[in-house]
Amino acid sequence: MSEFLPVIMLSIRVALTAVFVDAPFAIWFGWLLARKNFPGKSLFNTVLAAPLVIPPVVTGYILLVVLGRRGVIGAWLETHLGLTLAFTWRAAAIASAAMALPLFVRAVQVAIVGVDTRLEEAARVLRHNPWQVFRRVTLPLAWHGVAAGALLAFARALGEFGATIIFAGNIPGTSQTIPLAIFSLINQPGGERRLWPLLAASVALAFIAVMVSERMARRS
Repeated sequence: MSEFLPVIMLSIRVALTAVFVDAPFAIWFGWLLARKNFPGKSLFNTVLAAPLVIPPVVTGYILLVVLGRRGVIGAWLETHLGLTLAFTWRAAAIASAAMALPLFVRAVQVAIVGVDTRLEEAARVLRHNPWQVFRRVTLPLAWHGVAAGALLAFARALGEFGATIIFAGNIPGTSQTIPLAIFSLINQPGGERRLWPLLAASVALAFIAVMVSERMARRS
């Protein structure tokens, strides 16, 4: 197990970063879908859900084209900020965040739909502005659902493979997460005998995250 500890710790780091990257977008988009009607809402919802249905390697390639060293955004980041994303642990976190975001958004949306709108209206009557209503009423009442979504996104980020291997590569010590390490071991002579600790760690982390997420969702 000790030889795989760096891989496990990197995977947790990547998954946690993905959740923190997703959180503000998931809360905003979830509230928007739960509380607002606007032109193109169905299309917006479809675009958000797209990573769930298109092949992950396609998502990874899109990220590489946009955020790679020759991409529109990636080239600007490297030129002006000296920041390289592709084939780093940051790329693994971004790829995981992209794949986990739809699950996070859906959990937040369901949680906010469950908040009684009469309580929000009462806050407006007391002259709270929209941000105060959200911060003091909506979010506190929906926080169990938000937490459930965060844990579900964490579990999804831990298991991300397709988008990660395209955008971040499979570089030991840099971007090699648990799924990528398992893939490498399977393709090595005698590797199957060594991968069981990684399998156990992957299943345990995902099981705990999903179990706690389900409990949070029930409370919500």
